[in-house]
Amino acid sequence: MKAIVIREPGGSETLSYEELPDPEPGPGEVLVRVRAAGVNHLDLFMSWGLPGIELPIVPGGDVAGEVVAVGPGVSAPHTGERVIISPVLTCGQCRWCLVGEDNFCPKWRQLGRGVNGGYAQLCVVPAVNALPLPQALDFVGAASLPIVLTTVWHMLVKLARLQLSETVLVWGAGSGVGSMAIQVSKLLGARVLAAASSDEKLKRAIALGADAGLNHSTQDIPREARRLTEGQGVDVVFEHVGEATWERSLRALRRGGRLVTCGATTGNRGKVNLDALFWNNTHILGNRVGSKGDLLEALRFCTTGQLRPVVDSTYPLVKAALAHQRLEAREQFGKVVLLP
Repeated sequence: MKAIVIREPGGSETLSYEELPDPEPGPGEVLVRVRAAGVNHLDLFMSWGLPGIELPIVPGGDVAGEVVAVGPGVSAPHTGERVIISPVLTCGQCRWCLVGEDNFCPKWRQLGRGVNGGYAQLCVVPAVNALPLPQALDFVGAASLPIVLTTVWHMLVKLARLQLSETVLVWGAGSGVGSMAIQVSKLLGARVLAAASSDEKLKRAIALGADAGLNHSTQDIPREARRLTEGQGVDVVFEHVGEATWERSLRALRRGGRLVTCGATTGNRGKVNLDALFWNNTHILGNRVGSKGDLLEALRFCTTGQLRPVVDSTYPLVKAALAHQRLEAREQFGKVVLLP
């Protein structure tokens, strides 16, 4: 099979297009023909040199395709079935897995991070991670969903508990998680203030459902957030940018507000004024990804069209370096997808 392999850190130029042996499914596993694979910032970080990652590795945590073979002991899915892959790989036996909170599993791994992923024509995954792909979704749209949909659903529904008529500030509205956060927030009945780096991205965010667009390159975001909330501040900040926006995120919150974060693409150091933290009853909630249950729950709304994939562009697998460069330049609105 053809695959993209990271053998040494260094950036997009280190993505090597190679011929690898076809993998075979073991007990409890299925072999999936990858029809589409989403690109994430994690893949960029791994190509740059993410600590703790053993190389070589085939990246890619977002996968949609067809089952072409099953290993011993697998009763479902069946050969030929269209599937979308839950990216969270867990033990299935610990207390967290048994209560449906497998994202807390102490043996947690992510497809394309601790095990070879979807930047390939074929991919082996545990059968329990191969979920039925709704007929309403094509492979490209489906491949844009697993990580962002699972993460956003867990952040806004389970952690922040976003409520009807609350106001949420979404940073990075043009990113995969940002564009999905706008949709999930509107599904929950919230008012959305979308922040992005250009007016063009803000137009697209508003077309997606955002109630107002804020250009963080030219506007004071905390001031605008308070102006649009009668001086109170927003109820929830959806944060994933990190160091560059952290202090502004905290200043945009109302008293008792909640900041929920899943990333730090601009740096992992954020200052917190402890006096302001307890005086304002601020809640800071962290999240790395959601559970298989979160993905299943959220996919229901994709079948009805209430949530939809936002695909920026597609590239053939051999052009994976160009796909990475588009994310590096922050040119995309939505997800970039590879076609093996």
